[in-house]
Amino acid sequence: MGPRSRERRAGAVQNTNDSSALSKSSLAARGYVHDTFAALLVPGTARRAPLIHRGYYVRARAVRHCVRAFLERTCAAPGAPRGQVVSLGAGSDSLYFRLKSAGRLAGAAVWEVDFPDVARRKAERIRDMPKLRALTGPFQSGDPASPLCFESPDYRILGLDLRQLPQLDRALAAAGLDAASPTLLLAEAVLTYLEPDDAAALITWAARRFPNALFVVYEQMRPHDAFGQFMLQHFRQLNSPLHGLDRFPDLEAQRHRFLQAGWTACSAMDMNGFYRCLVPAEERGRMESLEPFDEFEEWHLKCAHYFILAASRGDALSQTLVFPSSDAFPRVDPAAPSGVFPAMVVTSDSQGPNLKRYGHTSVLLSSGIILSAGGFGEQEGRHCRISKFHLLSRYCDTEWKGNQICGWGTGAQWDGRLYHTMTRLSDTQVLVLGGRLSPVTPALGILQLHFCKNENNSTENLSVTVTKAGPEEDSTLSRWRHSTIEVSYENQKYLFVYGGRSVVEPVLSDWHFLHVGTMAWVRIPVEGEAPEGRHSHSACSWQGGALIAGGLGASEEPLSSVLFLKPISCGFLWESIVIQPPITPRYSHTAHVLNGKLLLVGGVWIHSSSIPGVTVIDLTTGLSSEYQIDTVCVPWPLMLHNHTSVLLPEEQQLLLLGGGGNCFSFGTYFNPHTVTLDLSSLSARRNLRP
Repeated sequence: MGPRSRERRAGAVQNTNDSSALSKSSLAARGYVHDTFAALLVPGTARRAPLIHRGYYVRARAVRHCVRAFLERTCAAPGAPRGQVVSLGAGSDSLYFRLKSAGRLAGAAVWEVDFPDVARRKAERIRDMPKLRALTGPFQSGDPASPLCFESPDYRILGLDLRQLPQLDRALAAAGLDAASPTLLLAEAVLTYLEPDDAAALITWAARRFPNALFVVYEQMRPHDAFGQFMLQHFRQLNSPLHGLDRFPDLEAQRHRFLQAGWTACSAMDMNGFYRCLVPAEERGRMESLEPFDEFEEWHLKCAHYFILAASRGDALSQTLVFPSSDAFPRVDPAAPSGVFPAMVVTSDSQGPNLKRYGHTSVLLSSGIILSAGGFGEQEGRHCRISKFHLLSRYCDTEWKGNQICGWGTGAQWDGRLYHTMTRLSDTQVLVLGGRLSPVTPALGILQLHFCKNENNSTENLSVTVTKAGPEEDSTLSRWRHSTIEVSYENQKYLFVYGGRSVVEPVLSDWHFLHVGTMAWVRIPVEGEAPEGRHSHSACSWQGGALIAGGLGASEEPLSSVLFLKPISCGFLWESIVIQPPITPRYSHTAHVLNGKLLLVGGVWIHSSSIPGVTVIDLTTGLSSEYQIDTVCVPWPLMLHNHTSVLLPEEQQLLLLGGGGNCFSFGTYFNPHTVTLDLSSLSARRNLRP
């Protein structure tokens, strides 16, 4: 890379600091963290989305945890040597001021290093802010030719390039850093912006230079799955690509990286593990209630792609328990794959409008006709709640064509809801229950969709009429992320509505029966232990009852339970299906029953670093097996959450429609194509049994 390219790349990396500083300021303004200094260190303001707030919250908690562990270990004892905090790539962070105002720097000092322009800008900001100067005490501004931009008794700001280690070493020593004293080196989203060789040199230099030190790193990982690929693409577009993730893609590789560089001990956690293990339940509850929120998939995926690591040298710091043992957040890895389901694209742009949306619902109207409605996606060149219906029609054995149609009605129209359910009543009628317009606005009323074909019986000019089918004030359906499935009782058809969430309740555990013929809610006795509340689970009809699998529970943790609402003479009975080997807890998946087997497709899980494929559960024996999805013939990435799926049992195929999400600060991703999975290997395995 030439000098000009390196300068442009450095400028792009500096811009990430400005965006991060605004996010941290917004975080404090909304009450996620107590930080009165973040807004003083960055010009301007920005209101970030709740998903961004959550991501920066867990980052702030993780860094705070490590800094406090270091200070409590090194500065608590009387007569202990002065602790040193060296923040590499500190940017506009307010760490020094938070520590100083909390009285945590009585036996410690802070050194910050960043690009010269960033360091000088921060020093000027401090000099201009009386509230900040009051904490630093007497200070001096460095000589313009010196890397030292700001100096007070316990605070130094240096403008240096971290790739120039000899200059870094000399400047830190000249600024009073004692290599023999206990030292915390903090690299918060820094190393990954360096070329791998430069990052390796920095890690090795720190191990050799500081015999009694803790090196704390927060950055990205897991580049190979769909979310990781989209994350990499985002940073490439910013001209600040993430480096080294191919070499160090996971926690084990990162630990090995530091141990090989001379650090004597190393532990690391992804942010899901940190949040579950090291943020107290009461604090999690406080944070989760600060803002309306309904982007759980992207929250968990973001946390799965960032980690916090602490590497140590020296006897004293090697005994510092920064993170608990790995047993504190148990892994539940899926079993070794039993096979592969090949995936292929079944639609393309030349075959009509694609289904670029998520949070929608799809239903098989009749053989070869699939309706999808609602959700959030692309429509007329913008991202919005979708108002048009999407029809996918098969016009020969293997070819499908997409078509968008508008709905109309007298006194009713499609309201752009998402996370609703749709149930096919006939070839021309569909019932829509629940859903939301926003995290604080439920979609009201039951909608009925009526489809009318043209004289040629073609779907090209199909019309849709939207009518209301129930009272708008019906609070039973003031919910979303629920399930609706058909069950039978006394030879009558009912729709079993279960779980979900609402404006008032983050998780619902109730259920209701809707009589299809009269469209009236009825009471049917249900025996057995009621399952814990959940949303974003799956539901399938089976043997006149309902199979409920997975979901997200009250603590925002995925569930692994599979339950059967079993028909009995006096109503129904809840039964739990025992599964061996145990399956990985998941949610935001889809499910189908095929030849006595329950198929759980895609979804999100946090207890394993593997990519969710298809879990197959034999409903007779309870035995589970795992199948990977072969995406060689499918454009990558393919995000299998917030998607829908339609089973074609005669063809032994499963169509995957839509999916994706708002991927943290990286942008919104929609799966661009409808994909089919070939399930024929399941039947082949059954036929091979003796």
